Amino acid sequence: MALVVAGLLATSVVDDEALAVAPARNHEKNVWNYEGGLFLQTNGSVPNGPCFRISGHVSAPGFFDNLKRIDTDMGATFRRGSENVTHFPDQISLQFVVFDHYDATCPPQVENTSGTTHLTRAMMASMHLYLYWKHGVELRPITNAVPKYFSVDPILPTASARAASRGGPVSERLAWSYEFAVPSANVPLSDSLVLVMRTADNRIAARVAARM
Repeated sequence: MALVVAGLLATSVVDDEALAVAPARNHEKNVWNYEGGLFLQTNGSVPNGPCFRISGHVSAPGFFDNLKRIDTDMGATFRRGSENVTHFPDQISLQFVVFDHYDATCPPQVENTSGTTHLTRAMMASMHLYLYWKHGVELRPITNAVPKYFSVDPILPTASARAASRGGPVSERLAWSYEFAVPSANVPLSDSLVLVMRTADNRIAARVAARM
């Protein structure tokens, strides 16, 4: 069974260094630099409700420093200097924020719907978070991730306070921030960390992967 955080904690290149010379049939095509970690971003939506964005980051102390992926005719390899790197460290940190976001990817809103157009505390409290390691098409549930941080913070609090002081309508706009410690010992770098958010009726609201 996947890690399920009920209620989402309910009220969270160009390379400038010389590389080893490869055989002609193993010609280096692309070099990707992972300095700073992995970044993830996607848009999601609640059926007949608001659209939102998940923006996040995967990090580990020192692990991504000078780490590069070299794509060749023979496949992808990962190097830190002259060292070949094949697996993630024992633990990585997953941090992400969820907030209202609207663009062309947002599905049309149902006319005359009585639903809210913004994420609410109750809406987020009803959602469930699932984490997986993905290898090819196989998804392996992560059951032992540890919550490390969670907060709910107002967006543009000064503007909202000003509108309230003038008697104008005020719609609470919030951002939800999360951090998890994810065990990753013996996980190959070819695997992806997948985050899925589902609504209370088990519909997928958002899915995103952090991949090397």
